[in-house]
Amino acid sequence: MYKISLITGDGIGPELSESVIKVLETVNDKLNLRLEIEKLEAGDKALAKTGKALPEPTLHAVKRSDACLKAPVGESAADVIVVLRRMLNLYANIRPAKSYPNMPALKDNIDLVIARENTEDLYTGMEFEIGSTAVALRTISEQASKRIAKYAFLIAIQRDLKRKVTCVHKSNVMRKTDGLFSRVCSEVAREFPKIEFEQMYVDACAMNLIRQPESFDVIVTTNLFGDILSDEAAQVVGGLGMAPAANIGESFALFEPVHGAAFDIAGKQAANPSSFILSAKMMFEWLGMKNKDQKCFEVAKKLESAVYGVVKDGIKTKDIGGDKTTAEFTQYVISNIS
Repeated sequence: MYKISLITGDGIGPELSESVIKVLETVNDKLNLRLEIEKLEAGDKALAKTGKALPEPTLHAVKRSDACLKAPVGESAADVIVVLRRMLNLYANIRPAKSYPNMPALKDNIDLVIARENTEDLYTGMEFEIGSTAVALRTISEQASKRIAKYAFLIAIQRDLKRKVTCVHKSNVMRKTDGLFSRVCSEVAREFPKIEFEQMYVDACAMNLIRQPESFDVIVTTNLFGDILSDEAAQVVGGLGMAPAANIGESFALFEPVHGAAFDIAGKQAANPSSFILSAKMMFEWLGMKNKDQKCFEVAKKLESAVYGVVKDGIKTKDIGGDKTTAEFTQYVISNIS
């Protein structure tokens, strides 16, 4: 039995949540993997109702669960996901970008992962004003850099594709902070001699993600750069609707779509649920590794295969030029699972 906490979010979040619940119910019924799903509130609606974007009951329920799925939230996103990352020490933000059939990817052979440090950098929020000048403090530590670098190399080993890690930074300008990150990644690389290692400035990486995205395998980078590059990589493979993400710590993990709450199409059943279903796929992979549960790995493969089959057949939701509703698209995925 796995207890899954599900933050239903704002905007298109509730629609995507219903989609992933139906998929998980199918996993229960057809694949005999026992799941208990607890729906939770966090985000703009929770803030209006309780005065807190992340209410205490929600936080406690997340901590009691085996893993968390989080739908997109609105303007209060930083008070939800950033707080959860810090409180649960979810230091690795893992964002794959992969070409899928019939999606507007730049090339059809893109398969990369961005491993983004998730706890430091400018995202710590240490900002203040001195007269008419605003100042932000950027923190990069050896400990945090080392653990995300090691995680990136382990991903490269598990993927067993190009077996390459690219360390992305801007040490020619930020010589202390990015200089430390670059040095630590190089030191970790020596522990993995069978994995190719290269370094690249962030501006060159941004260009090469457009020019030759198929050359990347695993990109390891700092918090801010990782946030920007992962959105770029998602667009390179066809858009945020196919972009899942994981926030992983030592003993807990949270999984979410990369995209936002898309209030402009909320309630219209137009949103592509693939990113959330693929986030669930990443959750099962993590549960499988953590618990040495082969059935979780089998479920993960089934979910990705089901989504792949649907988009390969040219079935699309309205937000990406198709004619299917979110619920209809979900039903096609469920049929493929069955």
